[in-house]
Amino acid sequence: MHPKKEVAWEVVELVDNAKREVASEAAMMVNDGEILGLGTGSTAHYFIQKLGNRIKNEEIEIMGIPTSYQSFFLARDCGIPLTTLDEHLPDLAVDGADEVDPDLNLIKGGGAAHTLEKIVDSAAKKFLVIVDESKKVKKLGDFPVPLEVIPSAYRPVTELVKKMGGLPSLRMAQMKDGPVITDNNNFVVDVQFKEILDPQELEIQLNNIPGVLENGIFPGIADQVLVATSDGVESIKKP
Repeated sequence: MHPKKEVAWEVVELVDNAKREVASEAAMMVNDGEILGLGTGSTAHYFIQKLGNRIKNEEIEIMGIPTSYQSFFLARDCGIPLTTLDEHLPDLAVDGADEVDPDLNLIKGGGAAHTLEKIVDSAAKKFLVIVDESKKVKKLGDFPVPLEVIPSAYRPVTELVKKMGGLPSLRMAQMKDGPVITDNNNFVVDVQFKEILDPQELEIQLNNIPGVLENGIFPGIADQVLVATSDGVESIKKP
């Protein structure tokens, strides 16, 4: 194997192991009888699998509320009974993030599921975020802010975002021609800002744009973050 490829593979494996570790610790924090919000993405994927193992091996009784078709199908395959927000509000929601700042503000939406994620995470009694240490940042903004946009509003939304100082980009699909389509049949527009000085204010401004269903800034919603580091799992709670 080429040395550069070998190093790259080792980095991927280390990150993957970190995700598994933090997902496993989060799964052990789940109590028998709880209703859980099930996040979307690679770290949440491992969390759901660990929950399935606990149901099988420990016979705990829990129910999950999935935040995407991806988490719905995975949870079903892992033997996790499912419910909805109409029937139950979650005791605990567990999800990953693309960026986490020191005040536990988040950017989410790399998996294009941030609308339902924000609904479920906000409805939970406790919202637990699980990430590897690469997601910790001093200030949000390196990762673009995803917007879920009604297709017919695409052009006016992007024009308004430009006036706000953002650089919008329609997210394109990898395994199909054309744009990414969300579970709600909308577009995803990723907006890069030079800096995000006030996450709470920017979240409000973006959601006030007609045609924007939801954006990926999660300000002050997280109660606790578990971070997988080279020295183990670090726990950070809301200041």
